[in-house]
Amino acid sequence: MKVALVTGASSGIGEATAVELHKAGYTVYAAARRVQRMEGLAAQGIRVLEMDVTRDESMVEGVKQVVAEAGRIDVLVNNAGYGSYGAVEDVPLDEARYQFEVNVFGLARLVQLVSPHMREAGRGRIVNVSSIGGRIYEPLGAWYHSTKFAVEGFSDSLRLELKPFGIDVVVIQPGGIKTEWGGIAVENLRKTSGGGAYAGQVRQLSGVFSQMGRASEPKVIADVIVKAAEARRPRTRYAAGFGARPILFARRVLSDRAFDALFLGAMRRFA
Repeated sequence: MKVALVTGASSGIGEATAVELHKAGYTVYAAARRVQRMEGLAAQGIRVLEMDVTRDESMVEGVKQVVAEAGRIDVLVNNAGYGSYGAVEDVPLDEARYQFEVNVFGLARLVQLVSPHMREAGRGRIVNVSSIGGRIYEPLGAWYHSTKFAVEGFSDSLRLELKPFGIDVVVIQPGGIKTEWGGIAVENLRKTSGGGAYAGQVRQLSGVFSQMGRASEPKVIADVIVKAAEARRPRTRYAAGFGARPILFARRVLSDRAFDALFLGAMRRFA
């Protein structure tokens, strides 16, 4: 039975991914800081693991536990992450650094810890959950988008490094998904820049985020992750969820100025 480690598994995409991999026959270790939120996963036979991707000792001990109990890790799903929004001049650099710690450096550290075991086995699959935000941009989202652009570039280089050892690296690019992410992003946005010079942009971008009611269920992304884990020759990227493909298509075919105008128009429309 194959073994999968899924981070950020206490809710949303991570929780749904743990469930769907378990259904697909994997021994699943669901990792998150909020262990109490994963009681439902444990009741289904999924193994829950306390892990904080901003604490090195937590990640080291977590990987050691999985390898000690299961003997190997076949699939790593790096899903832990959040969106920190606000004007660049308003966001404290400590918050910007923390955004990178969670979204980029935690992901990278788990790759460092897991890839030696995969190399030794001569096979493995690393699935990094990025976002369409790793290809597009928004005002007031500079730090979040920076982290996702970093995940995209990191994953591309990593794919070439690990290919000779039989390890595939896959990027998942969700569009709009019904998770806690949107609420957290809007809360951070309003708290950081809602009362200053950028208040008008905050109102407009909050209007765009209000469309998350039309977003896809987390299972849509979980199903894509299972597909990426199981495919004999996986694609390097999978885009799925509300708006993902048309938005990425628009970004490919439009100039920067044209895409700027498209996005700013959408902000005015939803304000």
